[in-house]
Amino acid sequence: MTSISSILQTQCAFFATGCTKDLQFRIESLRRLERWIRAHNEDIFAALKHDLNKSSFETYATETGVVLDEVKFALKHIRSWSKPKRVPSNLKNFPASGRIYPEPYGVALIMSPWNYPFNLTLTPVIAAVAAGNCAIVKPSAYSPATSSLVARLCREVFNSAHVTVVEGGRTENQALLDERYDLIFFTGSPPVGKTVMQAAARHLTPVVLELGGKSPCIVDETANIKLAAKRIAWGKLVNAGQTCVAPDYLLVHELVKQKLIEEMTLAIREMYGEKPLDNPDYPKIINEKHFCRLLGLAQGEKTVLGGGSNQATLQIEPMLLDEVTWDAPVMSEEIFGPLMPILTYHNFEEVIRMIGSRPKPLAAYLFTSNKNTERYFLRNLSFGGGCINDTVMHLSDSRLPFGGVGESGMGSYHGKAGFDAFSHYKSVLKKSTWIDVPLRYPPYTLKGLKLLMKF
Repeated sequence: MTSISSILQTQCAFFATGCTKDLQFRIESLRRLERWIRAHNEDIFAALKHDLNKSSFETYATETGVVLDEVKFALKHIRSWSKPKRVPSNLKNFPASGRIYPEPYGVALIMSPWNYPFNLTLTPVIAAVAAGNCAIVKPSAYSPATSSLVARLCREVFNSAHVTVVEGGRTENQALLDERYDLIFFTGSPPVGKTVMQAAARHLTPVVLELGGKSPCIVDETANIKLAAKRIAWGKLVNAGQTCVAPDYLLVHELVKQKLIEEMTLAIREMYGEKPLDNPDYPKIINEKHFCRLLGLAQGEKTVLGGGSNQATLQIEPMLLDEVTWDAPVMSEEIFGPLMPILTYHNFEEVIRMIGSRPKPLAAYLFTSNKNTERYFLRNLSFGGGCINDTVMHLSDSRLPFGGVGESGMGSYHGKAGFDAFSHYKSVLKKSTWIDVPLRYPPYTLKGLKLLMKF
């Protein structure tokens, strides 16, 4: 196998030719990617079915379709994104003009997770290519069928000196992080994110970290409970809860808690039937380690819906866990599965303070019809992104940057934000030569100082 050092050297040499900076080269690369995806829908469906038991509908809705939207959005706007932007110059530089030039960083390392292994691998690749970079891509070993498919895609779409895939596990991850890149883009858990950032710090390499955390979902007494129940259940259970922005836990006003539990029970049964484990479209947990971890988190909690599991298929029924406390084990870490703890609150301001005392979440959701409550939520709670009266869907709009804050990540992408994440903005001042104001040059005088202070 070609060594990682050799791959990196090849990509550095290819980037140095300037080929990837050519706008037409970038456009054609993205068009080839779009054509390949459209021609291989069935292969993508099969890979995601193998790795996560995703239905074709869910795969297209959360993986293929999202990637195609990103490609189309990039192709539509790449010309305007890539143009230098002229900015007015100030008086002390007169006569002069200022311009800001977007330029690619160079060779980027993109490390992707297993939960949305097609989407979360190729969406940053699109941004990297659109901005003119080369990329070494490392998919997760936990989703082997999709990892293999992405490697095949990159071989057939891109020159390997432009974009290439390195498959493997921890050994390959460590070998990759031992090298020096111009940018590292990582999607995964906060603990691994710290390791990535530590490795990047050795070379002062800039990083984009898309992490996670416990994303709260608040339902107040004015919410449309029936609609809230449906949207929360969907957001929680898509991909069996293995979504970084899934509502991690519910904070429900005491007046509507029982009604919400009833409506969520109905909504879950309507979506997945009385026996979700018999539903062929119900996804599985990625591996036995996470399967056992999830069951351990639910142990000892009051289960008002679900509780069944199948170790042979690695499936866990949707679970509603009532009367959960802040110090319960299930509240100690990101769940990343189909368990929904339910906490009751009495005072909205107090619950915002409780959330705010914990690490900043990647997402936060509020269901309300009260404008004052909405304003208080947005003004007083820091989080990566979120929704009012919905869950997860803020990720579906390429015009909305997606990223975390604090322990849930740094940097953002999607659409223009993705182009920005993989670009350095170079500022250039161009001075005229037909006049040269002598004020700035020594020898300095009191008269000159007074003139300077007037400016």
